[in-house]
Amino acid sequence: MLRLLAARGETLAVAESLTGGLVAAEITSTPGASKVFRGSVTAYATDLKRDVLGVDGTLLDQRGAVDPEVARQMAAGVRTALGADWGIATTGVAGPDAQDGQPVGTVYVAVAGSARDAGREAASGTKTENMRGYADGGAQVKVAALRLNGGRAEIRRESVRSVLTLLIEQLSGEPPENGRAQDTEQNGGN
Repeated sequence: MLRLLAARGETLAVAESLTGGLVAAEITSTPGASKVFRGSVTAYATDLKRDVLGVDGTLLDQRGAVDPEVARQMAAGVRTALGADWGIATTGVAGPDAQDGQPVGTVYVAVAGSARDAGREAASGTKTENMRGYADGGAQVKVAALRLNGGRAEIRRESVRSVLTLLIEQLSGEPPENGRAQDTEQNGGN
């Protein structure tokens, strides 16, 4: 993924909620990440999603932080806030309790790229939505809805893997060959 970004001369920023910095840690564990990685915002608190990442406050009040539109706005917001070509985001419920009326294992991951990448669609079985907004600088955003099983640590790890896989799919236009199967909506789980 980092090589793909470097070859394209593009940069990446991360917005995290349920993963609490694990996505940024995974990215920066690779030597040379500083060539493409701009930084991250760990917006665990709902007000930070609004105030730092620009997520619509009414949306957060009405639907809570565990929502596909929140993930979309987080990815587009971090891309803008940190001046990156690509923004990725995670939001969801790792447990042990439900949140915002959503059960444990409900996760949304999102990737925001420039409108010039809009024609590059991944051939993926993931349940996704393409959404564009006015305040996101014309970003093209792909959101994946996941229903993950397991304990808190496993849900967080799988969320990291899933958002990075979605980014790779968007960068390359194809699903990665060795994506790990997890009981998610993309392979029939609930």
